[in-house]
Amino acid sequence: MFGLEALDLARMQFAFTVSFHILFPAITIGLASFLAVLEGLWLKTHEAAYRDLYHFWSKIFAVNFGMGVVSGLVMAYEFGTNWGGFSDFAGAITGPLLTYEVLTAFFLEAGFLGVMLFGWNRVGRGLHFFSTVMVAIGTLISTFWILASNSWMQTPQGYQIVDGRVIPVDWLAVIFNPSFPYRLAHMAIAAFVATAFFVGASAAWHLLRGRDNPAVRKMFSMAMWMALIVAPVQAFVGDMHGLNTLEHQPAKIAAIEGHWDNVPGEPSPLILFGWPDMQAEKTRFAVEVPYLGSLILTHSLDRQIPALKTFPPEDRPNSTIVFWSFRVMVGLGLLMIAVGVFSAWLRWRGKLYSCKPFLYLALYMGPAGLIALLAGWFTTEIGRQPWVVYGLMRTAHASSNHDAVQMSITLGLFVVVYFSLFGVGFSYMMRLVRKGPVTHEGTHQPHGGPGQPRTPARPLSASHDTQEA
Repeated sequence: MFGLEALDLARMQFAFTVSFHILFPAITIGLASFLAVLEGLWLKTHEAAYRDLYHFWSKIFAVNFGMGVVSGLVMAYEFGTNWGGFSDFAGAITGPLLTYEVLTAFFLEAGFLGVMLFGWNRVGRGLHFFSTVMVAIGTLISTFWILASNSWMQTPQGYQIVDGRVIPVDWLAVIFNPSFPYRLAHMAIAAFVATAFFVGASAAWHLLRGRDNPAVRKMFSMAMWMALIVAPVQAFVGDMHGLNTLEHQPAKIAAIEGHWDNVPGEPSPLILFGWPDMQAEKTRFAVEVPYLGSLILTHSLDRQIPALKTFPPEDRPNSTIVFWSFRVMVGLGLLMIAVGVFSAWLRWRGKLYSCKPFLYLALYMGPAGLIALLAGWFTTEIGRQPWVVYGLMRTAHASSNHDAVQMSITLGLFVVVYFSLFGVGFSYMMRLVRKGPVTHEGTHQPHGGPGQPRTPARPLSASHDTQEA
């Protein structure tokens, strides 16, 4: 296929499937916590808007959760079919970590998900709220184990190599490896930020179409508060993660910065833009800011950042890709911070819900968090190359013995099936978003609550003219 080898096609296939998959868990993590907050606020204040928002977003959560489960199962099989060398080498560590994720997180989510989605009128308020909270906690526990596994591949420790295989000798060291706390915080916050902008875009869409009601206003207000508070926190966590990466994966930092040489005794500049050329070993058209590279990456003016030429060519990540994926992530992150600050100013002016230019901006920023999340994953995974387990196993030694024809066929099938299946799912989810929350402010309908008579919510069905609470 286009002159690519089987290894290249296997990497493309996994990159394609994981890129699809990661979008769904990100929204699942954020929406689960959002639903727990909404139900908690409804129980405390008894404001109908919170209840209406809960029912609205629980339907979207259910569809998104289902697509996340399906896409995740495919990736689990790929470890065995396409990456047999990796499974044989590191399965003693990654296998149990993924098993812990199923036992402690997925079972927890699945156990309480049915009560959360279908038990609104069948169990007491306390039990229903507890179920929602357990689902939210389950998504975070799942993130914990997945990130523990991925982080160990980035900064492995707590192991011995026996007969060509990795054997765990200290599970606490395996799990709490040097990069794990930073990756866990960075990913969890990214999920919250991405969900906030997804929710905010939905609210902006309805406000622009004249659906100005308490539920939509609360939805937009809560999203903008999240943007204002959490996006700057993400920048701080990202800086800490960068310092950790500089310590443990210096080649990745050099590739991200497109930095090839250091002048003895001089601080490193920051290359804002340019085109890293891996063959010529230089960054073409570089726009540099003197001293700023050292200041940002080492927090000093007398230390230099690593240079790519200090690493053997076979150990260098592809700087051309990670240089730009990192800048996409950072650029969108700065823009999201700006949106949060602008929303605070409009809130103070009393124009948060009426400023059309800002509503359009919030609408167009809807996918920004997800795009930034994908760009971040491209940076961290491609920046790890040429290693699948950093410093221990090269990606070239991790793949199964398939030929290019087999990998081309399966890659083509994945592309067709994924766009068909998840395209339908995504379209249906957007249909739910466009319908918006059904509000019952000022009506005399008995809406009840958990444990009280009412028509059950139907998370997996979209209504037409009416929609039960």
